[in-house]
Amino acid sequence: MCTPSRVIALLLLPTVLAAQQAPPLLPSGLRDTVQRFQVDLDALERRYAIPYSVARRDRLRSYVVEWQGRLDRIPYQSLGVEERIDWQLLRNTIRRQRAALDQEASRANAIRHIAPFVDRLTELLESRRTMETQDPQATAGRLASLASTIDSLGHHLRPVGTGDSSRAARIVALRTVTLLDQLHRAFTAWYAFYAGYDPLFTWWNADPHQRVEAALTSYTTALRTQVIGQRPGEDEPIIGDPIGADAVGAELAFEMIASTPEDLIAIAEREFAWSEAEMKKASQEMGMGDDWKRALEAVKNSYVEPGRQTDLVRDLAHEAIDFVETRNLLTVPALAKEIWRMEMLSPAQQKVSPFFLGGEVIRVSYPTDTMAEEDKLMSLRGNNPYFSRATVHHELIPGHHLQGFMNARYNAHRRVFRTPFWTEGWALYWEMLLWDKGFPQTPEERVGMLFWRMHRSARIIFSLRFHLGTMSPTEAIDFLVDRVGHERANATAEVHRSFNGSYPPLYQIAYMIGGLQFRSLHQDLVDTGRMTDQAFHDTILQGGPIPIEMVRARLLGTVLPKNFNPSWPFDQ
Repeated sequence: MCTPSRVIALLLLPTVLAAQQAPPLLPSGLRDTVQRFQVDLDALERRYAIPYSVARRDRLRSYVVEWQGRLDRIPYQSLGVEERIDWQLLRNTIRRQRAALDQEASRANAIRHIAPFVDRLTELLESRRTMETQDPQATAGRLASLASTIDSLGHHLRPVGTGDSSRAARIVALRTVTLLDQLHRAFTAWYAFYAGYDPLFTWWNADPHQRVEAALTSYTTALRTQVIGQRPGEDEPIIGDPIGADAVGAELAFEMIASTPEDLIAIAEREFAWSEAEMKKASQEMGMGDDWKRALEAVKNSYVEPGRQTDLVRDLAHEAIDFVETRNLLTVPALAKEIWRMEMLSPAQQKVSPFFLGGEVIRVSYPTDTMAEEDKLMSLRGNNPYFSRATVHHELIPGHHLQGFMNARYNAHRRVFRTPFWTEGWALYWEMLLWDKGFPQTPEERVGMLFWRMHRSARIIFSLRFHLGTMSPTEAIDFLVDRVGHERANATAEVHRSFNGSYPPLYQIAYMIGGLQFRSLHQDLVDTGRMTDQAFHDTILQGGPIPIEMVRARLLGTVLPKNFNPSWPFDQ
């Protein structure tokens, strides 16, 4: 008798794919195992919530070591296709967790050189988590000593110069400031837990607590101004935190991509050249010869009047849904079409996200009356109808909103394995597929779509070169302006968003590389007639947000060996 996963394997074999129907969804036998791993990990991270504390690292490390043992005890040879995929993904996640903890330990050592008091502070904060009874007078002494230590460090800070050593100092200072901001908030909450409730605690600690608060504020400000170089009232300078070639290679391995950074940059250059050639074709149709930047300017200046952008977004969303449904490209549940909503991005949010953000709620970037005149114009031009036409379906349907809708309803346990190569790659893949299906009809519409294709190619180039240490943030901004045609403010926001620490290091390459992986699968399975578009896309959406090499294994019914290593040459 076949197990559920073996039934799926049979349904997904290439010979059966000729039936051109999506397989029925059957649960993985390791679903509960994966869910238990993540639920317990989430619980531990809530309990050990003090960042960079030794107690946190030690407990999380023991947890993942324990789980590696549990995983090794599962009889792998008895697992079917779906279970083997989950087993491989859970092993990969455990390895990644251990690597992240090792990296944190290494960074903690660097931070100690400029903030040697961090361990003392985290131990104090952890004492509340372990529910230790505070000795008010002894605690006051600890706080007074802590304040004195922090104050003395601030007196010895000197402005850094220029060159590689100063850049390294700024990077460590930026990590330290980020950590101190988190610890400062935790310290404020720590004091509030005891103050007033224990009058004797307050009597002893009100003054030393204020001294620590003031010392943390002063030292953080000094690091920002004297080391990082941020002046009062200015936005934080774009420094970033390049991870280096070895870490980039490790991250690619965790994403199950068997390519080198140099391979990926070469792919990006090739894709950029294709987009540029298509841009020239569109420019010629617009009567501007090969001057595609002039054509791009014309498209940018086609923006709708203030107050009308939400109407445009609504209409573009309906257009994209109609396009994919009338051509039977995938199944769009009625509820998914009913529940999406729209909000506006504030002027402050637009400094980091100059274009739309999406999901169940699409967040629209467009000028408000409080913005400076030049900022208004850049937002208008950067969110013109032709650029927006290519982003609305990326953010809503068939893009991020539909992805999130399906992830919550099918193989939901696999959300722990989510990767931007699946999430952003899928949305970018649809830009490619819709191009192939004739979605852009006019040269202006093609310019709008090509701008984003060039943008995603550029992301691979500037983000990998930044992390490899061969391109600075300033050079990245210039690259986006000169090579892609970005507004400078939008290019600055894009680079700031890429390197401010809110996204993992490979996030920006995931759009194009993930899209190309999906396109390769489409060529192998749909273009050859083994699956219909609808079956192909529905099966992917029901499989969960997993590395695309695992999507491929699932589509092909591959019985993965226990010692599996990524090897798919998706770009050949």
